[in-house]
Amino acid sequence: MRDASIEIAPGRFREVQGRYFEDFEVGHIYEHRPGRTITDADNVWFTLLTMNTHPLHFDYEQSKKTEFGKPLVVSPFTIALMTGMSVSDMSAKAIANLGWDEVRMTKPLFVGDTLYCESEVLEKRESESREGQGIVTFKTTAMNQHGEVVSHFKRTILVWKRGHGHADD
Repeated sequence: MRDASIEIAPGRFREVQGRYFEDFEVGHIYEHRPGRTITDADNVWFTLLTMNTHPLHFDYEQSKKTEFGKPLVVSPFTIALMTGMSVSDMSAKAIANLGWDEVRMTKPLFVGDTLYCESEVLEKRESESREGQGIVTFKTTAMNQHGEVVSHFKRTILVWKRGHGHADD
């Protein structure tokens, strides 16, 4: 098990987030906690911040006429939240995100739903062009409070190997 902090002086500890390339093992699954309950302010703020003018996300009266009967959480917020929830485990020591693939929205998410995420390591390899770095691909899955999968994606990161970079400064 990975320590969540290191002792930097007698009786003084520093929180450590993320994993080095060597810490990832294909097939391992990391549950990201805490969960996050989506509020109306989250949904409206993100929708308007990103200039998404589709009324299905913020017009309650028009949303009543849809098959859902209420506004949907805007999907880029779901993806951003999933990514953010995974950072402390998966990419806090990343140098760069290399890409998101196979992004799927499998079930609607609504204001008041609580999102929980987990990530499974799919593959890893040493970088051929960057010494001291490796490439890790994982699948992040988001479930609502009922355990229903609402979204998933694959993400690939470039991450430091232990003893390289400045990840624990």
